[in-house]
Amino acid sequence: MTAPDLSLPQRRRWRGSRARNASAPGPLVILSLVWLAVIVFVAIFADLLAPYSHTEQSLLSRLMPPAFAGGDPAYLLGTDNLGRDVLSRLLHGTRMSVIIALAGSLIGASVGTLIGILAAHFRGWVEETIMTLVDLQAAMPFLIIVLAILAFFGNSIELFILIIGLHGWETYARITRGLVLQANSQSYAFAIRTLGVPPVRIYLRHILPNILSVLIVQVTLNFPDLILLETSLSFLGLGIQPPQTSLGLALGEGRSYLATAWWIGVPAGVVIFLTTLSISLAGDWLRDRLDPTLKRADH
Repeated sequence: MTAPDLSLPQRRRWRGSRARNASAPGPLVILSLVWLAVIVFVAIFADLLAPYSHTEQSLLSRLMPPAFAGGDPAYLLGTDNLGRDVLSRLLHGTRMSVIIALAGSLIGASVGTLIGILAAHFRGWVEETIMTLVDLQAAMPFLIIVLAILAFFGNSIELFILIIGLHGWETYARITRGLVLQANSQSYAFAIRTLGVPPVRIYLRHILPNILSVLIVQVTLNFPDLILLETSLSFLGLGIQPPQTSLGLALGEGRSYLATAWWIGVPAGVVIFLTTLSISLAGDWLRDRLDPTLKRADH
């Protein structure tokens, strides 16, 4: 008795079911997406959610513990050394860190993608010059670049966002250059060029949409690095300055009180940890869904 052979429709249904199961988010990814949704909600509505102004000081209420640790119920997460509400500063700090990381991601992705396209289009000495700059950027410690820029131009939120945006542009440039060179060698790109279509239109209408999924994946991989970079620079006093706040600044302000008032810095550290972990998990899942090389490997 011979084993029954699967028909073509049955094999296709089995492959489609396997692909759907592979792309379905697991429990950790779902929790990560829920947490990221909460972070986005907080970033948008921080002013409405904060019970107090994040800059309001009350020296009579300084260093009060959280409500769940025997403190005043009016201050759910307690107060800091200046009597400012920790919850309000945590909400506003989360918004500031998300805005900085998001703006930095957009700047880095835009600049790197444009430079990568220029390198792939012009080739020759233009490509060599651009790739030399990319290698220099990758080899130079970024902290030295930050210190040099701040020494010449001072410190402001706008400049700080621009500095964050400079981190990682070389990665986008490398990826974009390779993808554009590969796309230009395809028959569809050659056919479009023979029709006399302007290069700008070719890149915007035909090549960029084909490489966009890979760039989106790179954004998700780079976003946690930018949050940690903002945290590190603000922790060192090189980023956001008081009376404004961010997650990194809140962490830095609480380091002197870890033994006596742990609630000043620990909540910010927890938010940083959960946010970067969630973005990494969601980014890996998104890469599995969008990366064409992984899709081909599954088939």
